[in-house]
Amino acid sequence: MSLDPRTPMAQQHDAHRARQRRDRALAISLSVLVVVGLVGFGSYLLLEKSEASDQKRVAAPAEDAKAPSEEPVKPADGPIAGLRTWDATKLTRNHVTGNVTYPMKPPVGGDHNPVWMNCDGEVYKKALPDVNAVHSLEHGSVWVTYTDKAPEADVAKLAERVGRTPYSLMSPYEGQSGAIMLTAWGNQVTVDGADDPRVGRFFSKFVQGPQTPEPGATCTGGLGTP
Repeated sequence: MSLDPRTPMAQQHDAHRARQRRDRALAISLSVLVVVGLVGFGSYLLLEKSEASDQKRVAAPAEDAKAPSEEPVKPADGPIAGLRTWDATKLTRNHVTGNVTYPMKPPVGGDHNPVWMNCDGEVYKKALPDVNAVHSLEHGSVWVTYTDKAPEADVAKLAERVGRTPYSLMSPYEGQSGAIMLTAWGNQVTVDGADDPRVGRFFSKFVQGPQTPEPGATCTGGLGTP
């Protein structure tokens, strides 16, 4: 015989309430465990990300230190083997109306005609008057000249380069020492062909380069095709 003074219905009710309390306590405990787990996992991810960022920052200076040596050399940065130069102070710049006898072919500077050859990427098929072409050099242009010994393929490639380069001009020139020569005011080089790397370096350095006596002077409005 039970000594519990409660009625069977009351006992069942109390037992049910006790189970509910246990279930709530268990649910709360599980929820706390889940939250703690999530917080811990999130902290772990943040720590991993922070360490990865620190490693990246440490590695960055080393990579930056390598960068300059791995940077490709620009065309104007390399030396121009075989480049001949003349003292600009000894290259006179008087305007004359007659012919001038120059000590080099093609001429690199000196007295010249008051009218320049148009040099806005002009490709001439005939020889030019020296006195007009020298005036173009004074304006900062590069003059590409070639003889009949220059391969046609090289002549075509050079003509394409000149055609897209303001402050440059090109023409045949018989009597020069090399098959293909490049001339700027006070500077000249003989190249092996259109693919010679010195071609790009010469253009990069001397088209409106520091040797130019009259930088910014026009290359249009002068003498056209002879």
